[in-house]
Amino acid sequence: MTRLDRRAVLGATVAAVALMGGMTAAKAEYPEKPVTLVIPYKAGGSTETMARVYSKALAKELGANVVVKTRPGAGGAVGASEVAAAKADGYTLLFAASTSLMWPPLTQKVSSDLDSFIYVGQITEYQQAIVAKADAPFNTMAELIAHAKKNNLNFADQSAMSRSYINFIGGQEGVKWTGIPTKGGGEMVPFLLGGKVDFAYSGGIHQKYGDKMNVLASFQAKPLALAPDAPALGDLYGVSQLGNAVMFAPAGLPDDIAKKLHDAGKAALDDPDFTKILENIKFPKTYVSSEGLVELATENEKALKAMLEATK
Repeated sequence: MTRLDRRAVLGATVAAVALMGGMTAAKAEYPEKPVTLVIPYKAGGSTETMARVYSKALAKELGANVVVKTRPGAGGAVGASEVAAAKADGYTLLFAASTSLMWPPLTQKVSSDLDSFIYVGQITEYQQAIVAKADAPFNTMAELIAHAKKNNLNFADQSAMSRSYINFIGGQEGVKWTGIPTKGGGEMVPFLLGGKVDFAYSGGIHQKYGDKMNVLASFQAKPLALAPDAPALGDLYGVSQLGNAVMFAPAGLPDDIAKKLHDAGKAALDDPDFTKILENIKFPKTYVSSEGLVELATENEKALKAMLEATK
């Protein structure tokens, strides 16, 4: 059975449980203790900001405390591996960009990959972009390229993946720039606004800074809602990055617990405080079930492999 078949079977099983009605003994018992929600990134970025509020909403729906734990490192691989190794009982979950589970297995030796998890559901969609200070000497992606051909530029990246994408763009345009690693969006912001770098990758936290930052390009397949005039990498270079923020659980999670987490996770989206935080950072409320995520992840994994092949 292929990876796609296994995930499709899981999605169908969760859907079947949803139609059964009634609560089994296992459903009634879970959760009996606090649930840990692991964030595989440094505190201060858009994911951790969302997770702090979402965890409280999820706790209300589950009827148990949900504790947020940040485990940054290796582009998300450290936290992901920790959750993958946890017992599949619903008490250890992962909240992350799905690409954080795809990229490390393609580029480094890690102890987990997409087969190590099941999708509980997509919570929102990141608004990933290439950004610059509002007063930078370039206002568009084309102007950035022209400026880079005459000047040595630095950029802030948050992972080997974002760095690879931006270096791929440089290769396509015949320019070289230097990547400066930053520990999440919380560190990227002062680097950019403080003038330590010329431009930056942002997972979406730039949307909190209004007129202080300018979107040069969407990192995704289509333009961003708040920057419709900025081109998308998918259109410019034929590469893009999947932007879904997903809650995962270790593979092997019992169907009844998966069903309860699915229902609680979806209901938590309508919590007033979580709705407000999404409005503040200007992220859309977009829930996608496990079945829908299988197709998205499969397509994006192919795109990542193609981009890596092009940069060899």
